[in-house]
Amino acid sequence: MEKIIVLDFGGQYNQLIARRVRQCKVYSEVLPFTAPLSKLEGDEIKGIIFTGGPNSVYDPSSPHVDPKIFSLGKPILGICYGAQLMAYTLGGKVEPTVKSEYGNIEIALKGASPFLEGVPEKSQVFMSHNDRVTLLPEGFRLTGSSEDCENAIFENQAKRLYATQFHPEVEHSVYGQKMIENFVLRICGCRGEWKASSFIDSQIQKIREQVGDKKVLCALSGGVDSSVTATLLDRAIGSNLTCVFVDHGLLRKGEADQVKSIFGNKDKYHLNFIPVDASSLFLERLKGVTEPEQKRKIIGKSFIDVFKEASKSIPHCEFLAQGTIYPDRIESGLGISATIKSHHNVGGLPKDIGFEGIVEPLKDLFKDEVREVGLMLGLPEDLIFRQPFPGPGLGIRIIGEVTPEKVEIVQNADAIFREEMKNSGYDKKSSQFFAALSNMRSVGVMGDSRTYDYAIVIRAVSTDDFMTAKPVDLPYSLLTRIADRIVNEVDGVNRVLYDFTSKPPATIEWE
Repeated sequence: MEKIIVLDFGGQYNQLIARRVRQCKVYSEVLPFTAPLSKLEGDEIKGIIFTGGPNSVYDPSSPHVDPKIFSLGKPILGICYGAQLMAYTLGGKVEPTVKSEYGNIEIALKGASPFLEGVPEKSQVFMSHNDRVTLLPEGFRLTGSSEDCENAIFENQAKRLYATQFHPEVEHSVYGQKMIENFVLRICGCRGEWKASSFIDSQIQKIREQVGDKKVLCALSGGVDSSVTATLLDRAIGSNLTCVFVDHGLLRKGEADQVKSIFGNKDKYHLNFIPVDASSLFLERLKGVTEPEQKRKIIGKSFIDVFKEASKSIPHCEFLAQGTIYPDRIESGLGISATIKSHHNVGGLPKDIGFEGIVEPLKDLFKDEVREVGLMLGLPEDLIFRQPFPGPGLGIRIIGEVTPEKVEIVQNADAIFREEMKNSGYDKKSSQFFAALSNMRSVGVMGDSRTYDYAIVIRAVSTDDFMTAKPVDLPYSLLTRIADRIVNEVDGVNRVLYDFTSKPPATIEWE
C-alpha cells in the first residue's frame, strides 16, 4: 500500500498534515523525527513531509535529521520548521526574523512549479514563525514570497525537494490543500486509492489481536466518537463488549435521558448497556476547584473510578475502550508536541487504571474521518452529525468553580442558544456551538432594580478537522434574539457576549 510518511518535529499540526494527505485518498502515518532511515526506504513510501516545530534549527539542541535522508531519492516537502531544517541541513542559512509573521499573510508566486500548479499568483496563507531562511542552498530556487519573508516557498525540482515557510495544511491557507495534492499526486506519483473501509477492516483486526477473547468495558457518552468506537468493538468482539454510560451531572439539558432512551433501546442497539448516575460524586469532587487542568484531571480520575467500580459486576473485564480522537491527543501533548490542555481520556488517566490495557481505535482520526467511518458502519445520520461535546462536559464550559447553580445556568442558556440556532438554520452552518459561563459578574438593571449577575458567552465555529476553526458570522438579529431570551429566561445572567475568535490563537472550548 502506497503511503506518505510525516516526520514529526514537535508541531501542533503534525497529524493534521497526515489528514490532508488522506484527503488525497493516500494513506499517511506520523513517525518521530528520530525514525531510522531503514523505516523510510521501502518502495511503498512514496514521499516524506517534515512538520513544523517550536525550535530554531541553529540551536544545537533542536531536532535534526540524518542528512542521508536527502539521498533516499524520495520527494520531500518541508513545512515551516521543516522548511528551515531542509535549507539549514543542505547548506543554506536560517536566521531570526526582523519582524515575526503570525496569522493570515499574502504570498506572491515567483515562478512556475509542479508544486504550485493551479495556485493563483497571489493568495492567503497561514504563517507562524520567528526564524526565516535567508540563504537558499545550492541548487534551490525561490518560487514564492511574502512582504516580510522573501523565501516563503523554494524548491530543488531536480531532487524533488520542496519547502514552504507557511502552513499549507491549515484551513487559513486558501490553496494549501491544492499544494499538498500537487505534492502527493503529481510529485510523489501516488494513485490515490486509500478508502475509509480499509481503516474499518484493519481496526477490527487490530482490536481482535489486542483483546483476544477477553471482555472490554467501553465508555459510551452517546457522542459520535464513543458511538463509533462502540460499533467497531461490537463488530470485532460482539458479546464481550459492555458499554457504560456515566452521567456526571455536567451534560447538556435533557441529554442524560436522551442517551439512555437511544442506547437503552434493545430493539435498535445490541449493546450490553449500563447507565450510571454519578453526578453527586463528580460535583462533590469539583467543589472549590477553579484551575482548568485540575478540573480536567479530577473529572478524568472520577470517570476511571466509576468505570472500575462498574467493571466489578463484569467478570474478567480486562480492557477499557475510549472514543479518543487525534485532536484530543495532540492538545494533550502527544509525542514531542506542547501540551495545550489535557483531555479526560488522555492526560487525565492515572497510571494505574486497573485494566490490562486501553483500546482506542479512533486515536489517529479527525472528527470528519470519524463521521465518515460511522456512516460506513451504518450508524444513523442524526447521531453521526450530532454536535460535539467534550468528555468533561460543562465542567470546562464553566469558568471557575463548578456548582449546581452554575450548571443549571449554563444548561438553560445553552438550550436557548441551541434552539435558536436550529430555528434559524445556523446549526447546519456551524461545526460546533455552545454557551459557556464566564466567571465575570457585572452590574445590570432589570425591572428598575440593580443586578450583579454573570455574563454568558456564546460561541459558534466552523471547521472540518477541529485543529483550526473560524467563527461563524451570525446575523445581528439572531444574536439579539438569543441575548434577549437568555437574559430574560435564565436566572443569574444579565449579559451575553459572542466569542468570534479563531482557532488559533484560541481553542474551541474555553478551558
